[in-house]
Amino acid sequence: MKLLKIILGFLLLQNTIVAQDAVHNYGNIQIHDDGLVGFHMDVINNGAFNQNRGLVGFYSFDKALTISGGSNPMFYDFEVAVDNDLYIDNTVHVQNNTNFITGDIVTNRTTSEVNINFLNDSFYTGESDNTKVDGYAAMSKKSEFTFPIGQFDKLRPLTISSISTNDYTKSAYFFEDPNTPSVFGTSFNTGITANEILAVSEFEFWHLEGTVPSKVTLTWDDDSNANLYGEFISDLKVVGWSIEDMQWVDLGNTNVEGDLDKGAITSKEFTPSDYAIITIGGKANDLAILDGIILDNYYMTPNGDGINDYLVIEGIEGFQDNVLEIYNRYGRLVFSKQNYTNEFNGISNVDAVVSKNVGLPSGIYYYIIKLNDIDFKHQGFLHLTTLEEN
Repeated sequence: MKLLKIILGFLLLQNTIVAQDAVHNYGNIQIHDDGLVGFHMDVINNGAFNQNRGLVGFYSFDKALTISGGSNPMFYDFEVAVDNDLYIDNTVHVQNNTNFITGDIVTNRTTSEVNINFLNDSFYTGESDNTKVDGYAAMSKKSEFTFPIGQFDKLRPLTISSISTNDYTKSAYFFEDPNTPSVFGTSFNTGITANEILAVSEFEFWHLEGTVPSKVTLTWDDDSNANLYGEFISDLKVVGWSIEDMQWVDLGNTNVEGDLDKGAITSKEFTPSDYAIITIGGKANDLAILDGIILDNYYMTPNGDGINDYLVIEGIEGFQDNVLEIYNRYGRLVFSKQNYTNEFNGISNVDAVVSKNVGLPSGIYYYIIKLNDIDFKHQGFLHLTTLEEN
């Protein structure tokens, strides 16, 4: 195919102004079947840019680029090779192919209406941890689709399979605690569940909007800490925060693949917009009561007031051959003690994420206690609030 390459730095289109570091479109730009337009600067689109059949690409190796303006562009083929990411401030529609080469497509997470929208039979290639949609992706007129979404340096796609065609469905991934989400203005308390044996991830979640009953497939990796929610991957399930009931509910497990370090899980059928967010969960850690010892989930506020200053495991003195390990939300060891005797006060003794003898930040940790005397192992949560936050 013969390509017509238009280098906009040297071309003045009718009603289109190339000025400073941006292309301002006030009129009508149209790319024909064999056309190729490469933008090396920002695009401010306030005119018609939606009757295209060729390729529109964004290319930069030294700075970020932005698509903005009052009118949403529609591209046929769309290519992104922007090392420092392409930011879109208004929705970009794609009719055919999106080619991720380098850099993310970044959207504003405060509004799902700003997204890259994959229309009809459109598709994409080249997605990876460093080439994805960091923010909201959408799809229109499809019944099945995998959103190429993630955050930071991780691709965490969500696949949807609906019973009929979706007019418009959007999704984004958040690598953050649903108890303290950054943009939703509310807490999705992981302690409020439909039943007491349901555990909910405190490390990540997905936001999915859609009105057609669907099954979804979520993925996990090392940072998901899936081992906290089951001894086997069959123990895992998709869970969602019910908007009506204001609690986490079990959305099922109809298929699961992989292992506890990396895998994918498929839910039962549900209507996405009935749930504010969804994530991965499983079985809650049961309170372990053995002869002479109680193992529970713990809360610490090491501020010197004599209340919850130490991790006190009642009865541990009766099991002197023990090992305690404490891990942060990323699975990094932050405290380790053989023959533990209730001395942990929020200070790490391991050279890892923080230095030894340095107070750990507030957050959710998990501990593993091994009672070698009776060949017993237990895992639970530790909620830590530091002095500065009391």
